[in-house]
Amino acid sequence: MGAAEKYKAAGVDLEKANRLVDIVKKITEKLPQRGVVSGIGGYAGLFSLDVSSYKNPILVSSTDGVGTKIKIAIMANEHKGIGIDLVAMCVNDIITCGAKPLFFLDYLAFGKFNEKIFTELIEGIAEGCQISQCTLLGGETAEMPGMYAPSDYDCSGFVVGIVEGNEIIDGSSISIGDIIIGIPSSGLHSNGFSLVRKIIFEEQKLKLDYIPEELGQPLGEVLLTPTKIYVPIIKTLLNRDLEIKGCAHITGGGFIDNLPRILPKNCKAVIEKNAWEKPAIFTFLQKLGNISEEEMYRVFNCGIGLILIVNEDTLEEMQSLISALGENCYTIGHIEKRKDEEKQVILV
Repeated sequence: MGAAEKYKAAGVDLEKANRLVDIVKKITEKLPQRGVVSGIGGYAGLFSLDVSSYKNPILVSSTDGVGTKIKIAIMANEHKGIGIDLVAMCVNDIITCGAKPLFFLDYLAFGKFNEKIFTELIEGIAEGCQISQCTLLGGETAEMPGMYAPSDYDCSGFVVGIVEGNEIIDGSSISIGDIIIGIPSSGLHSNGFSLVRKIIFEEQKLKLDYIPEELGQPLGEVLLTPTKIYVPIIKTLLNRDLEIKGCAHITGGGFIDNLPRILPKNCKAVIEKNAWEKPAIFTFLQKLGNISEEEMYRVFNCGIGLILIVNEDTLEEMQSLISALGENCYTIGHIEKRKDEEKQVILV
């Protein structure tokens, strides 16, 4: 038995691995590859950085994964949305700084390589890159028997973006009286799924094809709805020179843990809980799992995926522009002075 046969017997198929590059090339050939110097398949991705329009260019990077939402994708055997999620979780983070995404890389790890899953993941990643106007520069795929069960996989994403040094959104200019705008989520996005799985599958023993009356569609479809990508909205606002004082991506930690990351210490965010229409999945989960309101706002996005803090003078123009893009937004609160030891997020 040759080395390749022994490796295959140990659980790693080199022939399958060699087909990956061809799959990726086929899926990504129509993607704009602005800045790419090297093609898919090399040892490293080369990117030509054009800084001619920047005075003080700052590179911004982020890395993230999708978490245990993958378990539900495996149950449903539907994986394209996970690829979109992977891109979204990364690009949504750097856009909060005002950074324009430049390029994205992925890391996919399988217990046993599955061509269908791989293809769907790359299709989703490519779609996410297209929405966020980001180059797919490269990636890595590993087959790791013994580390993962044969049907399991995991993924990580990495993005690099760029922003002008004096245009970084960091929350430092947030002041008393500023208005909080909420841009809706597409649903659960990619957070809180350990709790979701515990409630729905362990405690309630529900199936993915079950159609709750409150949801009106199969549970699996609702749970696997991809994370919304907010890059086009924020880029449009910034291109119109509308000042965004602070921007928060509502991910793990919900409102309660994410908003303080951008607030000055002397400020608190007062959130009006009834200011927006919450997707039915959140009410469904809260009732099914008997979850407290505070825990809901700490674990889930509760229907708001991105928060902008703006001056009241720019509110109307900001809302009009967001609406012109075909997106909804809500005025969900305001900034008040914070007393010592007072919480930075108040729900009213």
